[in-house]
Amino acid sequence: MCGIVGYTGMEEASPFLLNGLRKLEYRGYDSAGVAVYNDTGLHVVKSKGRLSVLEGILEGGTKLPGRVGIGHTRWATHGAPSDVNSHPQVSDGGKFAVVHNGIIENYLALKNRLISKGVTFTSDTDTEVVAQLLEYYYDGDVLSAIQKVIQRVEGSYALGILCSEFPEKIFAVRKDSPLIVGVGKGENFIASDIPAILAKTREIYRLKDREIAVLSRETIEFYNGEGEPVEKEIEHIEWDISAAEKGGYEHFMMKEICEQPEALRKTISPRIRDGHIVLDDIELTAEYLREINKVFIVACGTAYHVGVVAKYAFERLLKVPMEVDVASEFRYRSPIIDEKSLVIIISQSGETADTLAALREAKKQGARVLSIVNVVGSTIANESDDVLYTWAGPEIAVASTKAYSTQLAVIYLIVLYMAEKLGTVSGKEFAEYVADLERLPEFVASCLNDKETIQYFASQYFNAKDMYFIGRNVDYAASLEASLKLKEISYIHSEAYTAGELKHGPISLIEDGTLVIAISTYEKLFDKMVSNIKEVKARGAVVLGITTQRKRKAMLDAVDHVFCVPKISDFMLPSLSIIPLQLFAYYVASMKGCDIDKPRNLAKSVTVE
Repeated sequence: MCGIVGYTGMEEASPFLLNGLRKLEYRGYDSAGVAVYNDTGLHVVKSKGRLSVLEGILEGGTKLPGRVGIGHTRWATHGAPSDVNSHPQVSDGGKFAVVHNGIIENYLALKNRLISKGVTFTSDTDTEVVAQLLEYYYDGDVLSAIQKVIQRVEGSYALGILCSEFPEKIFAVRKDSPLIVGVGKGENFIASDIPAILAKTREIYRLKDREIAVLSRETIEFYNGEGEPVEKEIEHIEWDISAAEKGGYEHFMMKEICEQPEALRKTISPRIRDGHIVLDDIELTAEYLREINKVFIVACGTAYHVGVVAKYAFERLLKVPMEVDVASEFRYRSPIIDEKSLVIIISQSGETADTLAALREAKKQGARVLSIVNVVGSTIANESDDVLYTWAGPEIAVASTKAYSTQLAVIYLIVLYMAEKLGTVSGKEFAEYVADLERLPEFVASCLNDKETIQYFASQYFNAKDMYFIGRNVDYAASLEASLKLKEISYIHSEAYTAGELKHGPISLIEDGTLVIAISTYEKLFDKMVSNIKEVKARGAVVLGITTQRKRKAMLDAVDHVFCVPKISDFMLPSLSIIPLQLFAYYVASMKGCDIDKPRNLAKSVTVE
């Protein structure tokens, strides 16, 4: 959510800033801007709309010379998208320019206080308060001013700061919103995510909460919130820029859908050794597992849907009670947690604000926290007791696909690890489950081989106004994610319902021509699903059925179209049924001409509550 990039060095800053912001477009934004210092002073250029608008104004960066600068893509929170509300925000006296990711929760009280002191505000943003406070507290020492500001602001922030009196330096600080510092030769960088600077460097530092960085082209200094010097370890990024490029695909989303088999191999293969599950360096002993009285999964959006699948697996294989919570609600329902609770936190970015807040609440109440994340060194990873990385590689498209698949795979690994420790499945069952897990990448690849069938089906129904997904048991869990994918990128209204609940209300929505997608891979409830399908067919619905190969004929007799997936252990079925429905959402959105990688109003990493 929002993007930050900064440069100080010997080259022109503006072209680098624009290119870096281009790499951060996937995060979601509605305006963009840059601030650059040159011989004539501090200059700010910003505009509402896509980055291409700003690029046109700057003529690719050539119209704004200077060798130090900061840039930003803004996703509006305080104040509507506009040129004035775009970042950077500048202080009343013009000494400071600031870019900001996050939300300053007490901005209004601070703003009113500054207005009473004679400060003039020009925007509706919470960010301008930071710029004005910096100038208000500034006495020639920028570091001291930043310390005073972060002591007074409440909320989340990642800040990039320029001061006109220190023309070769960039200042940066963060709390609850990611920010990295890149190390170059005769040049240094800041960014909210790695792709923005990967063309220049693979050596980075990750700022921790309330740490301040001071960059010049030759030096980088770090301080804590009290102004004391801090030593930090450099991190080398293994993946290169090609991993974040489209590689011949029209959209990142399709690239990432097709990357799922390989991503799953990287997630699964290193963690199966001699037929047993190994959870990296994590040790969950049988004695500890027997003491657990409840498992919680806490997540948002797609990651929450992983949790819904997990509940079926945990309770069936482990006989352990599990609750699955939307992270934004977790803190506010007074969850009953203690030292015998295991809380599993799931987040692709490892920076999701609501999920991070839930993690801290769980730890405060004494729970052990195990996180599943993709980004090494992220805040959630750092604050958890244990962490399992998905190793999915960069996911650029806003609508998550391979993150969902790899998070599910980690859930299967955890469940099987615990089941073997607790002896809740037989040796024969365990071996069969592990064999299926090892074959999961192959099965997913086979589901991707029939893209043309899904593409043709999408061409018949991409103009639909409403679609409904139904399923039972794990198929219902999969239908939640399938519905979300469709609405995220195609803007078609869709809902997911447990098929058995149709007659309790939702069936009133079905009329002639309504498209219903019925997921029926869970064979124990196949006959009941067929009955539910007949209910919607009787009201005029057109039905696409998703089932297993061996139920193909029976499904064909009940639906208008069918797509089949391989048979696998029941609790792993959502990993396969979701594949054709990711493709369906993609093709529908493509035929509607939607901005697939950057859907409206959405952001990749949601770092505000």
